[in-house]
Order: sequence, then structure tokens, then C-alpha cells
Amino acid sequence: MSAQQNAPTRRPPRGGNPMMSMGMPGEKSTNFKASGVRFLRELRPERFKIVLVLVLSVASVFLAVVGPKLLGRATNLIFDGYVGKRLGPQFSGMTQDQVVEALRAAGQDTFASTVAGMTGLVPGQGIDFGALRGVLAVVVLVYVGSFLFGWAQGRITAGVVQRVVRRLRGDVEAKIGRLPLSYVDSQPRGELLSRVTNDIDNVAQTLQQTLSQLITAVLTVIGVLVMMFWISPLLAVVALVTVPLSMLVAAMIAKRSRPQFVRQWAGTGELNAHIEEMFTGHTLVTVFGRQQEAAQTFAERNEKLYDASFKAQFISGTIQPALGFLANLNYVIVAVVGGLRVASGTMTLGDVQAFIQYSRQFTQPITQIASMANLLQSGIASAERVFELLDAPEQTPDPERPAALDEHVAGRVAFEHVAFSYSPDKPLIEDLSLVAEPGQTIAIIGPTGAGKTTLVNLLMRFYEVDGGRITLDGTDVRDLTRDALRSEMGMVLQDTWLFGGTIAENIAYGVDDATHEQIVAAAEATHVDRFVRTLPDGYDTVIDDEGANVSAGEKQLLTIARAFLADPTILILDEATSSVDTRTEVLVQQAMNALRHGRTSFVIAHRLSTIRDADTILVMEHGSIVEQGSHERLLEAGGAYARLYESQFAAPVAQE
Repeated sequence: MSAQQNAPTRRPPRGGNPMMSMGMPGEKSTNFKASGVRFLRELRPERFKIVLVLVLSVASVFLAVVGPKLLGRATNLIFDGYVGKRLGPQFSGMTQDQVVEALRAAGQDTFASTVAGMTGLVPGQGIDFGALRGVLAVVVLVYVGSFLFGWAQGRITAGVVQRVVRRLRGDVEAKIGRLPLSYVDSQPRGELLSRVTNDIDNVAQTLQQTLSQLITAVLTVIGVLVMMFWISPLLAVVALVTVPLSMLVAAMIAKRSRPQFVRQWAGTGELNAHIEEMFTGHTLVTVFGRQQEAAQTFAERNEKLYDASFKAQFISGTIQPALGFLANLNYVIVAVVGGLRVASGTMTLGDVQAFIQYSRQFTQPITQIASMANLLQSGIASAERVFELLDAPEQTPDPERPAALDEHVAGRVAFEHVAFSYSPDKPLIEDLSLVAEPGQTIAIIGPTGAGKTTLVNLLMRFYEVDGGRITLDGTDVRDLTRDALRSEMGMVLQDTWLFGGTIAENIAYGVDDATHEQIVAAAEATHVDRFVRTLPDGYDTVIDDEGANVSAGEKQLLTIARAFLADPTILILDEATSSVDTRTEVLVQQAMNALRHGRTSFVIAHRLSTIRDADTILVMEHGSIVEQGSHERLLEAGGAYARLYESQFAAPVAQE
């Protein structure tokens, strides 16, 4: 496509709630359930990998859950050996039951109950270090295996997350290409960029931090719960008493923090939009002395974002300490009851020690799941903003069986009873008809808002006509694909656009296989070569996307050279010489005359000196053509064109 940029130089009128155009949420509450389900649906292409992640997680959690039970056995070996040694030689050779009877007979009932609860006591014998080494070796292997399975699971999860986010970014990029210009015009650029960058990055962070942890946490809760009931159903019930209370506290806190996360990300987009606008228009802000006002607006939006972010993080951040308190309370209860049961001989010390570890393992993943609530809410809030972009109405699709233009397009353009409006209640163009014959130059003039740029935007199909039709060589442009239509057109806008790269790359933007000789020829024809030769690196000079190291006039010349090299059938010039000085304008005008030769050209201009030689001049007012004809005929008619011409040229002469 040889058009310079798919954006008009003026935005259409906006309607509706102005706050909605700033990316603020509507009054209706966000549907987190639907967004969450759709969020999970994004993982569907990775379902086999996720199954593998689940299997590895099960293996890792199983080994991690078995570990405390094995350590409990090691504790029992140590404790049994210690007690067996303490009993002394007088109990040597006796069975455990005989030792218990002897202790009860001696009045040591508590100690006797403790001995009765032991599983491997050998009176008179100390710690069995051989058995202890074997158990500890198994424990090491178990934990190493758990680590390896967890590492593999984390590696696969990272790949899953990054592929999901890569697809999401690709979907957003493709969606932007299908969005109508009306949507882009109605959105502050910083707000749109925030959805594409900040919100997608937040989605990635949320997936990365919650996907593997959430699976592991849920499996850990299940595995630990099974082990706790296996060891002691009574202690398991005691430990579970605080769970409903923990869930209730987490749900209450999450409910309060949810709207704050929505405000946080909406405020981020709003602040980014303001920063982008102020940075882009920094020179203008400075010239008009609006720095204080811009700073005040920034401070207000920054304060608003701070307030929402603080509340979101503070409220959601209370989940972990609140659940930590309940977990510590649970720990105390389990320790006390477990100690009493060891003393009564109904549990071994190793089992109590393992159970305490399990109670910690049980509350920790619950706390993790609860603390993930803020991440999940933040991620879903961002995902919802991305989904809103993905669900935005798209431009009408290209026809399934598009028409084909002749190999050599003549360039006859006809507007037939065209009607168009940006807003249904405010008609702009009504029943407009005109014909541009091949090779003709059509100049369009008129006051701001008359519909001049709208006319060429309709021709380029940046907007669709509401009535009538536009034809190219007799073919309705709606029967063509947009690429086929725009490949025949070159466009130079009043607002220049350059990208970060060399001058040669910027000139060759519309022609992939342009040679250096062709680039230089286009530059010479448009008087770009004369200033490029003065630069140290010539055509290899790197310019940034703002073109800060070239003047406004030089940027305009570069965009004209770009259109020249593209060699379009139809040329659209929207105030293309507005940024060049008078002397350069004469040179550029000569180049434009050469460029327009044999091509259908539409020239939007305010400087009437640049359109005197146009074949037809259209004078537009309020979306209608009020006059048309050549320069001489319109002057003779003494109408609107004559008044405009006189206001530009006669008044200065009269003042002299």
C-alpha cells in the first residue's frame, strides 16, 4: 500500500459519554465470571501441555507430601532410641508391653502411656543409626525428585504462558488492522497503547505467577488433607475448623478490592493517554504556556491512579496477614492437642511432628490461593480491557469474490450521489456527485469542517459511504479489496509521519524492492537530495519516529518523495506543502506537477497559489460542492472561490 498513513488529519465529532472515550469503565459492574471463563479459554490450544503440567505437578506434590511422613518416621527412630536408652539396663530384654506394665506399677502412668504409643521401642537399645540413614536417604531422594518434577513443570508452564500471550498479542495486532478508523479516532492513542502493552503484560504476569502456583496449591491442599486424615482424623477436623473462616475472610476482602483493580487499570490507560498527548504536543504546550495546566491535569489523574492503586493493593494485601493470623491460631491448637495425644499414647511424636508440618503445608497453599486473588483480579481486569478491544466492531469485510481491476488502471474516479455522516443526527455530505477523469487534477478547497478530508477518506475507504457509491474505472470501490484499492493510491498528509530508520528506508516505505538509484531519483525529483547530501551519513542518516533531527519542511519533502517513488495511479495530497517555505514550495510544486502528470490527483489545499493549474477546483461548504470549475472561470463567476482568492491576495496589496 502506498498510502502514507491510515489516519485522517482531523477527527470526526464524537458523541456519547465523554468519559467512555477516555477508556473509563461504564456504570455497570464488570462481569468477572464471564471474563474469567474467556480468560481460561485462551489456554485451550495448550491443553495437552497443561495436562503434562498437571501430571508433573501431581508427581511433584505427591513426593513433597510424602516427605513429612518419612521425616516423622526419622523422628520416631530418634525418639524411640532416646527413650530406649533412657530406660536403662533394668528393662533390657523386656517387651514393650512388659515395660509399660512395669512403669504403671511404679506410678509413672504418663510416661507409660507415652511408651505404649511408640512403634519401634527396644528397651535398653539406643538410636538405630543404620535405619535412620536409610530413611534420611529416601527423604533426600523424595525431595530431589519433587524439585525435578517441579522444575520441569515450571519450564513447561513458562512456555505455555508465553505462547498464549504471543497469540494474544498477535490477535490484538490483527484486530487493529481490522478496526475501522472511526474506532481509532474515538480512542486516545495512549489509552489504546495501554491496552496493547500494559494490559497484555499484566495478563502475562498474572498467568505466569498463578498458573503453576494455583495448580500446585490445589493439589497440595488435596494431598495434605488426605495425609492429615490418615494420620489423625481428630486433628484433621481441628485443623479444618479455621478453613471456612479463612475462605470467608478472603472472599470479603477480594470483593472489596475488585472494583479498585478495575479503577486502577482504567486510570492507567487514562494517564498514559494524557502523557502521550502532552509528549507529542510538547512544543505546542510550551508555546501556549499550558505547562501548568498540563501538569495539573497530570497531577489529578496521577492522584486518581494512586488512590485506586493504593486501595487495590492495600485491601487485597490484607488477605495474607489475615490468613496468616488464622494459620498461626490453627498451629497453636494443633500443637496443644497433638502434645496431649502424644502424652496419652494415642499418637507418636513423629506423627505429631509430621502433622504439624502438614498443617503448615495445608494453610500455606490456602494463603497462596487467597493472596493470588489480587493477581487474578488484576489480570482479569486487564484481560477484560483487551477483550473489549478484540470485541470492538470491525470494518466491513472485503467481498468474498472481489472484483478485479484492469492491469493498467486508468484512474477515473466518480462520486455518485454520495451521502455520509460521522453521527446519524448530524449529516455532513448529502447527495454529492463529481467525476475525475484519468490524468485530471481535482483541487478541493473550503473552510475547516467543510468535508474536504472526509471526501478522500471515503475514496480510500477509511470510512464507508452511507448512501450512493464511489467507483474506480466504473467498479464500485466496495467490490474491491481494500488492499487492491489502496495499492493504486498514494497519499501525502498534512501531518507527516516517519518511522525510526534511515532516510532511504523512509523514502522506500511503500516499495519493498526499491533500488538505491530509484530512491535517489525520487529524492532528486522532490528536492530531498539537496539537503540529504549535506548530512554526514547521507541517505544512511538515521532519524527517529518523531523526525527530531530534520526540520518540519524536510519531513514534508520526505513524505512527498515516498509518494513519488510509489508511483501511484491516483495521488492524494492533503495540504502536502503546508510545512515548506515559499521558495521550497515553488520547487515542490514543480515536482508535484511532474508527479501528477498522467495521474488522477486530488489536492486539498488552503493556499490557492498551489492549485491555480488544477483542471477542476471544487469549493466545498458544509459537505456540499457549492462551486466547481477552473481557476479562471471561478474568478469570473465572482462567487465563493473569488472571495477566498481575494482575501488571500488582494487584501495584502490593498494594505500596501
